[in-house]
Amino acid sequence: MAGSLKEFGLGIWIADGPIVTAAAGFHYPTRMAVIGLSGGGLFIWSPVELTNELRADVDALGVVRFLIPPNSLHHVFLADWQRGYPDAKVYAPPGLREKRRDILFCGELGDTPAADWADDLDQVVVRGNRITTEIVFFHRASRTVLFTDLIQHFHAGWFKGWRALVARLDLMVAAEPSVPRKFRAGFTDRRAARAALQRIHGRPKEC
Repeated sequence: MAGSLKEFGLGIWIADGPIVTAAAGFHYPTRMAVIGLSGGGLFIWSPVELTNELRADVDALGVVRFLIPPNSLHHVFLADWQRGYPDAKVYAPPGLREKRRDILFCGELGDTPAADWADDLDQVVVRGNRITTEIVFFHRASRTVLFTDLIQHFHAGWFKGWRALVARLDLMVAAEPSVPRKFRAGFTDRRAARAALQRIHGRPKEC
């Protein structure tokens, strides 16, 4: 499909959003996924900025039914999507409901997928981290695992100056995608984290 959405696999599309600035001036790209559900409608994972072009592309695919922020850090553009798609249901990952009281959430994300997307997606809550609790999704049709912050991989020129050094030490910049050291150090319940990772590793993944 032409435009801001790009087909990534069977029944899944991605779109890149704007670069956002986080703590200490680190700049991060944003990316979302759109999944077509077998029961009809669209599942929007980690919504990015809702531009007119992106909205047109999304509307051409179907009806937006679900807006899903995968952890408590990925919510910057969520209110715009809720205003743009007031009939869509928004689910909260752990910790986000308290942070965004302006968002109307219809439920909480846990280890059991909602019946509306259970035929297409499975999900695992990676608990026990001080930074955030991430929901990792597995899309069956394309055999795609959707990580957000727990796995990162930036090219060597993305960060500049002292931030480039910090990124290398943190393993945000490395030869292979990796869990940043700050997230490794942030785990206070490693048993829970290992249990979640075992479930994730048990899935037949393509990418």
